[in-house]
Amino acid sequence: MESPERRRILVVANRTAAAPRLLSEVKRRSKEEPCTFTLLIPDVQSRKAADWTIETALPLLRRAARGPVDAIVGGEDPVRSVRDAVGTGGYDEIIVSTLPRSVSKWLRRDLISQTKRLGLPVTAIVPRGAGVSNKEAARMLGDFGSGAGLAG
Repeated sequence: MESPERRRILVVANRTAAAPRLLSEVKRRSKEEPCTFTLLIPDVQSRKAADWTIETALPLLRRAARGPVDAIVGGEDPVRSVRDAVGTGGYDEIIVSTLPRSVSKWLRRDLISQTKRLGLPVTAIVPRGAGVSNKEAARMLGDFGSGAGLAG
C-alpha cells in the first residue's frame, strides 16, 4: 500500500518560533493532512545566534507537528534566506511567523509580500504581544513532562 504524499511546509520564524499561535497552526496542519515541516531561522549572523531557537523552540515545534521538524539557518537578509530555501527545498507552502508590526523588522522590510512573490501559498502569523521569551519557552518545555503544554 502506497503512503500518502506529504505536504512540505517551510516555517519561517526566529523569535516567534515558540509562539502559541504558530504552534497551534503547525498542530492543526499536521492533523489535517500528512506534512513535513522545516524551520528556517533567517536574519541571523551565525549559527550561534540561532541556538536558542533550535534548542528551545524546535522541540515545541516537533511536539506540535507530531514528528520530526528539520531546521536550517539563513543569513542576515531574511528575504534572501527565504528565497534560497524555497529554491532548494521543494516546498508546497510557507508559514511566516513574525513579531507584531510595531516591533517587526521583517514587516518593515515587507517580507510577507516578497515571500508571496515566490509563487507559493503563504500564511502570515503575527502573535499577540512580543512573542515568547526564552524563559516562557523553557517553561513550556518543562510542562510537557507533566502532560501539560499543547494537549487538546
